[in-house]
Amino acid sequence: MLPPHKGALAIAAVIDIALNARGRPVAAKALATRHRLPPRHLEPVLQALVRHGILKGTRGPRGGYELAREQRRITADDILRASGAAEEINGAPLANSALLSKVVMPALGEAEHAFSSALARISIEELTRSAEGVKSS
Repeated sequence: MLPPHKGALAIAAVIDIALNARGRPVAAKALATRHRLPPRHLEPVLQALVRHGILKGTRGPRGGYELAREQRRITADDILRASGAAEEINGAPLANSALLSKVVMPALGEAEHAFSSALARISIEELTRSAEGVKSS
């Protein structure tokens, strides 16, 4: 039930940018290097994050990516939804960064566990009771 790889990668990229921007854009090449990926595999994810107002991109030799809004106003859910609009990363190697393996994946694992626990508390009996008042179309 964990989000697709590109979702986890998108979260890691946004965290990386938050940590490393320090008033100037973070180059896609630097991000790709830190996550041990070819830049072409990361670019569609970054562009989707720009289109959804999570990142802003700057072109040119000193260009790169910065957060488009305050860190506290960006949620993992926002990032996952935006990354769902990214092109599939067909045949892309899995990123192998410490940020992804030690921060993002454990946090998503906890969220998956919480989601699974919440689903385990919902019985079909409850859903059936709720559905009794709903007319079928």
